[in-house]
Amino acid sequence: MRGAFFGLLAAAGAFLFVDIREMSLENASLPGHDPMITDAPVLPPALTDGVPQAPPVEPESAPEVLRQPMRFDLQPGGLLKAEGSIDLGAADRFAAEIAARGEYVKAVSLNSPGGSVEDALAMSKLIREKGLDTRVATKALCASSCPLVFAGGVAREAAENAILGVHQVFNGNGDQRPSPEQAMSEAQRTTARIARHLDEMGIADGLWIHALETPPDRLYYLTPQEMADFKLVTTPVATAKKTVKK
Repeated sequence: MRGAFFGLLAAAGAFLFVDIREMSLENASLPGHDPMITDAPVLPPALTDGVPQAPPVEPESAPEVLRQPMRFDLQPGGLLKAEGSIDLGAADRFAAEIAARGEYVKAVSLNSPGGSVEDALAMSKLIREKGLDTRVATKALCASSCPLVFAGGVAREAAENAILGVHQVFNGNGDQRPSPEQAMSEAQRTTARIARHLDEMGIADGLWIHALETPPDRLYYLTPQEMADFKLVTTPVATAKKTVKK
């Protein structure tokens, strides 16, 4: 599996992996452009045998809530709720929050449609550095680059009916259109960085293969069994349910 995975990495440069939300964010300087307002759905249809299908459940939060820049709310029990799009600068705000109140934070609860890959990776690394856990609550969303943040948790828990999905990503280049050679090089570099990060976090290779196979206007929604098989969660959903009930 590992050999096939790195073979796929080598071929990845033939495609332009674009995270739609991140491109919107990086084009924020264009006149009249609001990076948090887009015609693209917050929750894209699933890609199953090439046929778009609906997500497993509808997210509890409204689209306008999820499209807002990520904000942080420290809740009882040391749970820091991170909700909204991972906009450019979200990692800096997250680091400031941890610096100010990190001694009280035990876990990060995510509810995000994704966004900036760079910020997601930075947040994930800080979460692991601080020894924090990560969670996705019932009917909360963690899609696109958000699972990269989720992967940083020492213990990772997705509740029943949590929505986790992955697709192709690429670090956009603002309003500058890259040449085919630049796009190929950047796609390979970004893919390798994400793959290395997931490996360092203890996530199995197959998760990112599903991301590479799924266009950016679709999501590969992960089943509870896949989350466990790919080691994306450390607590099976059934066990997580029992823990919540106690």
